[in-house]
Amino acid sequence: MSDANSLVEIYTDGACSGNPGPGGWGAILRWRGEEKELYGGELDTTNNRMELQAVIEGLRSLKKTCRVEVYTDSQYVQKGMTEWLEGWKAKDYRVKGGSYRVNHDLWRELDKLNGNHDISWHWIRGHADHPENERADQLARQGVDTVR
Repeated sequence: MSDANSLVEIYTDGACSGNPGPGGWGAILRWRGEEKELYGGELDTTNNRMELQAVIEGLRSLKKTCRVEVYTDSQYVQKGMTEWLEGWKAKDYRVKGGSYRVNHDLWRELDKLNGNHDISWHWIRGHADHPENERADQLARQGVDTVR
């Protein structure tokens, strides 16, 4: 979908009906005036997993290395990528006591995808009339509906 000199904007959201419960993720990708919408769902998941999955699926859809601006209403995702990830990796995603951190599988995948691109991570307030965030939320809810 892109080349190294292009900027791709990705707006993401996750949703869950119950937590855990059926969940969905949505992503909007913008590149050179084009737009692509993605969504999907899982039968038994959590909201945080769907927030992560939305970003993962958006990044997976990129065919070449590029500059990316990721917009998420999840501070868990934004702070995870900008503040917490390096410490988690240094401890092999393990917490005190030796067990793995919750969602370590998705954090590992997201870290791998992050290394493939030049990504800036942005938090936007959810449900604050931000058009792309509202649309990503609708897509995530569509994802929930696909697994109910």
